Amino acid sequence: MSKSFADRKSFKVLYEDEHYIAFFKPAGLLAVPADEGKEAAMEELVNIDFAARPDTPKGAEALKLHPCHRLDRDTSGAILFAKGHRAQELMMELFRQKLVKKKYIAFVHGRLPHPKGEIKSALKEDRDSSDPDKVSVTRYQVKQQRHNFAVVEVFPLTGRTNQIRIHFKEIGHPLVGENKFIFRKDYSLKFKRTALHAWELYFKQPITGKDVSITAPLSLDMQNFLERNRT
Repeated sequence: MSKSFADRKSFKVLYEDEHYIAFFKPAGLLAVPADEGKEAAMEELVNIDFAARPDTPKGAEALKLHPCHRLDRDTSGAILFAKGHRAQELMMELFRQKLVKKKYIAFVHGRLPHPKGEIKSALKEDRDSSDPDKVSVTRYQVKQQRHNFAVVEVFPLTGRTNQIRIHFKEIGHPLVGENKFIFRKDYSLKFKRTALHAWELYFKQPITGKDVSITAPLSLDMQNFLERNRT
């Protein structure tokens, strides 16, 4: 297990029902295993916690938690797991059909020209598809304008890898802390990671039919950044 998470506290539960459970994912942690499992990922760690709970079925009736979607290592916020494969399949189908509404909070460099807008472009996954007209779409709304950055609510209508990061880079307002698609040294405003937070998930639970809204409070490092950069 990764040394940095060996002595961690249990993950904060944001929502739970009979079929699904949502946790607060800290920045710096992989959501699912990579590199042949050499580094502990959230999927592994939440299953350790879940198996240790007294109310979790044991033995032949044991349930495993399975991720319904992914978040980048740098991204903090709400992440949803399913209790068992069937529940995972049903929820992932909602994601594929774009029936899960997602809202992010991002800090972006500069001053956006419009208080709200829509970014459309064909990303790699679009270009690799068989549909020549396929594009990725991100909507946004500026919530606060500070001196040299904006606090933005982001609504990705498609779910491509790194979509939000690429789209804001394409319009000349990359995320604060971005270092994959820009040279971080070119910007005076610094942050130790990409300033992106998975704020809210909203969906109709596919088994019970109930409306579910899950909100993850803004991560402490992003709160502290706002406090340090009030103007």
